[in-house]
Amino acid sequence: MKPTRGRNEILLYPHFLPAMALLVLAVPASAGKITQAPAPEVASRIQVTTVVKGLERPWSFRFLPDERIIVTEIGGKLRIVDRSGQITGQVSGMPPVVADGQGGLLDVALAPDFVTSGNIYFTFSEPRGGRNSGTSVARAKLELDGGGGRLTGLQVIFRQKPDNPVPIHFGSRIAFAADGSLFVTLGERGTGRTLEAASRGMAQNPANHFGKVVRLNPDGSPHASTPKLPGWAPEVWSLGHRNPQSAAIHPVTGKLWTVEHGARGGDEVNIPEAGKNYGWPVISYGRDYSGTKIGIGTEKAGLEQPVYYWDPSIAPSGMAFYTGNLFPAWKGNLFVGALNGVHLARLVLDGEQVIAEEKLLNKDYDRFRDVRQGPDGALYVMTDSSNSRIMRITPALTPGK
Repeated sequence: MKPTRGRNEILLYPHFLPAMALLVLAVPASAGKITQAPAPEVASRIQVTTVVKGLERPWSFRFLPDERIIVTEIGGKLRIVDRSGQITGQVSGMPPVVADGQGGLLDVALAPDFVTSGNIYFTFSEPRGGRNSGTSVARAKLELDGGGGRLTGLQVIFRQKPDNPVPIHFGSRIAFAADGSLFVTLGERGTGRTLEAASRGMAQNPANHFGKVVRLNPDGSPHASTPKLPGWAPEVWSLGHRNPQSAAIHPVTGKLWTVEHGARGGDEVNIPEAGKNYGWPVISYGRDYSGTKIGIGTEKAGLEQPVYYWDPSIAPSGMAFYTGNLFPAWKGNLFVGALNGVHLARLVLDGEQVIAEEKLLNKDYDRFRDVRQGPDGALYVMTDSSNSRIMRITPALTPGK
């Protein structure tokens, strides 16, 4: 089945007041030459409140069981935010990171048994000698105090190989499956806009970790469900990815969903399955930054099609499935942060098909780096700048109340 294409640039932009905002109704997308997801019949009415200010280029955040928030900053700091939204301190015991280009301290996730173990997992661009680096996954026990905390028992449990000196396309999202294993997305470590083709083929080589999704046990060893195909590295789950910076487990099916950056167009929503090839750079719905064609086109036998794609690119980063009760109409929807175009994409799903797309928060904000559902059922989004914030999205107040 051919994927649905997003053309969300033809929707009306909602407008917001400085501190709190109501989303105006979006107009359904007009018919185009290609299949596309229209706007929902009823647009969302929301209010937006800033709950955290003053973060320095954050990349990921998670809610702790006591409703404090743990935040990674790309420069290498792991921050703690209290329930009032104050940044109370940072966590000591962090390893050195290569904070260069797109590299640094990246994703963070709580172990499924965090309440008893205290373990967290995080990804970072690890120094490998000289200018080399690579995406690594570390596990450590988080010991909190009144302000920040410290890490103990730090172990690097996985290292993307081979090493690479280019500071882009680290991928780097973590998603825990129901059995406690973890998926990690890994970028193809392209060599820059003008020379990227030199390393594109690495994503099609199953023996390395470039442009792959890997599945690991909690100690970093390969999970039993990985394909174990001839020539495949033992951790590799799927291949042919470009730079997947979004990953989440579907709350009903338990399947892994990812969203990855295309080049000039061709950002993709995928549901990676064991042993399958998602095409990069042989097939793509985007073009090179120079405007030239990538690969052979958009289809090839044996290569998987995306569930959905965007052209032009939204530069996706961070995703979450909504399961809360504050927005009944949002249940089962997928939310994706956009670094390009500055908005939050709400994707309405029918099974594994995108049937509508709504563009939220697309005025007067910085780029959106991450999105999470909070313990209160609200949706939280984090911006990406030198003075970033986390914002809480709740239903709009009923006029007159």
